[in-house]
Amino acid sequence: MDIDSVIKEIVARDPRYAPQAYDLVRAALDHAQKVVHGEPKKGKSKDNRHVTGQQLVEGFRSHVLEAYGPVSYQLLRNWGLRRSIDVGHIVFNLIEAKLFGSSPEDKLSDFEGVIDFKEAFQRPFVKSD
Repeated sequence: MDIDSVIKEIVARDPRYAPQAYDLVRAALDHAQKVVHGEPKKGKSKDNRHVTGQQLVEGFRSHVLEAYGPVSYQLLRNWGLRRSIDVGHIVFNLIEAKLFGSSPEDKLSDFEGVIDFKEAFQRPFVKSD
């Protein structure tokens, strides 16, 4: 089964988040892994490239701001992402579907309160007088 089909099944079970939110979290994981571990070494696809929940949320923050700039906050809201715990829910849905791996230490609570979405995604673009 391809990734898009798996994501459609996840969204059917958990409609809180748009399919685009899952694609965004997958891209953010790649970004976070590169920030934490550097570029993957050629021929070493089995390297452990695990990141913590906090590292993933930080990678998510920087990836979203870089990719979407001033429309980030509204776009995230439209896709159902309002808090860092939402990123965690998506991650754990992807883990359950076997699209993401995990370690025994990973917990949903690792994503709780990591960043304030309004502060992270809207404030950088508010003009001050």
